[in-house]
Amino acid sequence: MTRERQDRLLSLLVRDNDWATAATLADALGVTPRSIRSYVTALNSRTPTGDAIESGPQGYRAHRPAVAALRAAGGQDSSTPRDRLHFVVRALLDADDGIDVFQTADGLHVSAATLEADLARVRALLGGTGLTLERSAARGRLRGTEVAQRRLLSRLAHDEMDEGAFDLEALRRTLGSGAIDPDAFGPFKTALVADLGALGYFVNEYGISDVVMHIAIAADRVSRNRALEAVHVDPQPAQAAIADILGALTERYFGVTLGEGDRQHLATLVLTRVVAPGASAPAGMAKARLEPAVEQAVREVVTGAAAEFLVDIEHEDFILRLALHVQNLTHRAREQAWSRNPLTKSIKSTYPMIFEVAVYIASGLQERLGVPILDDEIAYIAMHVGGRLERSRRADSLLSATIVCPGYYELHELLRSSVDRSLGQAVEVVGVETRVDPDWNSIDTDLVLTTIDPPTPSERIVRIQPFLTDADVERVTAAAGRVRRGRRLARLRAELERYLDASAFVRGLDGTAGEEAVIRHLGGLLVAQGVIDDGYVERTIERERMSSTAFTDALAVPHALGMTATRTSIAIGIGEQSIPWGEARVQVVALVAFSESDRAAFQTVFEQLVEVFSERDSVQRIVRRGVDFAGFLDELVAVIDG
Repeated sequence: MTRERQDRLLSLLVRDNDWATAATLADALGVTPRSIRSYVTALNSRTPTGDAIESGPQGYRAHRPAVAALRAAGGQDSSTPRDRLHFVVRALLDADDGIDVFQTADGLHVSAATLEADLARVRALLGGTGLTLERSAARGRLRGTEVAQRRLLSRLAHDEMDEGAFDLEALRRTLGSGAIDPDAFGPFKTALVADLGALGYFVNEYGISDVVMHIAIAADRVSRNRALEAVHVDPQPAQAAIADILGALTERYFGVTLGEGDRQHLATLVLTRVVAPGASAPAGMAKARLEPAVEQAVREVVTGAAAEFLVDIEHEDFILRLALHVQNLTHRAREQAWSRNPLTKSIKSTYPMIFEVAVYIASGLQERLGVPILDDEIAYIAMHVGGRLERSRRADSLLSATIVCPGYYELHELLRSSVDRSLGQAVEVVGVETRVDPDWNSIDTDLVLTTIDPPTPSERIVRIQPFLTDADVERVTAAAGRVRRGRRLARLRAELERYLDASAFVRGLDGTAGEEAVIRHLGGLLVAQGVIDDGYVERTIERERMSSTAFTDALAVPHALGMTATRTSIAIGIGEQSIPWGEARVQVVALVAFSESDRAAFQTVFEQLVEVFSERDSVQRIVRRGVDFAGFLDELVAVIDG
C-alpha cells in the first residue's frame, strides 16, 4: 500500500505540474503530512539522480526529467507489485492449464503468500471482463473467451496509464518481452488516420490511440496463436473497407497477418469508437446509419435537457451527430468495450455545468436504451454539448465597451476598427466619445477604452494608445476577464448568502461510511428544514452512482437531477481529514437542492462554486479557518471578493 501511495503522490505532482504543500497532498491521499515527507524521501531514493521531487518553501514539485528516469527504472524492476502483476497476468493468459502458484513464486523470488496477494489483485481486475480465476490445489487458471482475455489486457494497460492518457511504456509492460515493435505505433497510427480520412471519415483523435492499443494487443495475441474465430456474416461495405485497411497496415507495420475474425472485430472497434462521417462524406450519411430508436431517444433527452437547463442545444446537426455517437456507444456497451477519454477529469472540473447537462442526457439514454454509460462516455457527450454551446455563446459572452478618443481627423474611426479586429471576440464597441472632456459618470458600459487619462482610475477603465498595440490588447483582455469573473462571483456571493444556513452546516464530517452515508446525513438536514423529502435524497444517491460529483480535488457537489426542492438550499459538510469520494478524495461536500423557481440561478451557483474550490490556496484557507458556520461564510465571501 505504501508503494502504491508513493506512485499516487508522484502522479498527482506530475498532473498538476506546480508546487503543492505537504498538507494539501496529505488531504488528497488521506494520510498525514509526515507520511508525505517520507514518501518524497522514498521516491527520491528510488531515482538514479535522487531528485524526482523537488522541495522548496512552497512545498513539493515533480522534476519531470527525473520522474521519467524513475519510471523507466521501475519498469525494469521485477520486484515491484506492479510488474509482478503484469507477469502473473501474462502467465495466466499464455497457459491453458494455468500456473503453479509455488513454482511461479519461486521464479519471482517471492513467498507463496505474496503471490497469493498478487492473484487477489488479478481477481479484482476481472470484474466485467467475462473471465474467472479458478483455483485447484496449487494451480490457478483463467477461464473465458479470447475476447475476454484481450479485455483483461486492455484493462491492465489502462490501469497503468496516468489520467487515462495513452502510455506506450504501460502497453510495453502489459504485453511483455517479444511483443510487437513499439516504434511502429506512430507510423501505424499516421497511416490509419490518413486511410480513414480518404474514406470520408472524421477521426476522433482522443479515441484513436486507444483503438491502436487494441490493435497492438490483437497483433500480439495473433502472433502467439491466439486469433479470433471468424463470424460468418456478410460485413457491411464500410466495415469491409476498414477491415481491409487494418489487415494491410498491421502486416506492413507489425509483421502480423490478421485472420478474418480479427479483421472484423477490429473494424467494428474503429467504426464504433473513432470515426464519424466527415465534412467530405456524402450528405445524409449520418442519418442513413442511424437506428430509429436511437435517434428518437436522443431527440427526447436533448429536448428535455434544453428545457431543464435552459441551454441552446436543440439543433438538427447536433442531434444527428450525438445520435450517431450514442448508437456507437450502445454497440460498445454490448461488447463492454468502453472508450477511454483522457479529458474526463479536466472537463468535469473546468466545465461542470456542461458535464451536468451530459449527465442528464446520459441518464435519459440509460433509461430509454437500457445501456450503462460510464464517466468517460459521459465526457464524450459533454464534448458534443460543449461544442454546440460554443457556437451559440459568443453573443452572451461579449462585454460592452465605450472608446474615448478625442477627435483628430479619422483617428477614432481607425482605433474602433483596430479594436473590433483584435478584440471582437471579447468586447463589442457600442459607443465612441470624441470629446476631451466626456461625462465619465454617464458612461455605463462594461469597459471604457480610453486614450486619455480618466479623472478617477477604475477597474473597468483601460488606458490604451491611439494606435492599438499588442500590449493594449493584452490589458483589455485581462480587464475583460476580471470584469466577467467579478460579475460571476458577485452573483455567486448573493446567491450563497440566500441558500446557506447554520442549521445545515457540519464541521468534522465523518466520511468513513462512504458517500451514500454522507449524502443521507446532509440530506437529512435539508429534510428537517422542509426543503426536500426523502425521495430527493434517494435521487441524489442515484445521481451519484451514475457519475461521481467530485468536481475538484477538494469539493463534491451531490444533487438530484430534478429541481424539485421547495426552495433552493445548500447543506455544507467539512471533513477534518479528506473523505474518499468516488476515485478521488474531498474535504468539502456541498449537497445542493434546487427549486424550480431558481432554475436560472442553477448555472451561476453550480459552476462558480466549483470554480472557487478549484483553487488550492482558497480551499485550504476556507477549510482551515472555517471552524464554524460564521467563519466558513466569512472566509468563503472573502475568497470570492478576492
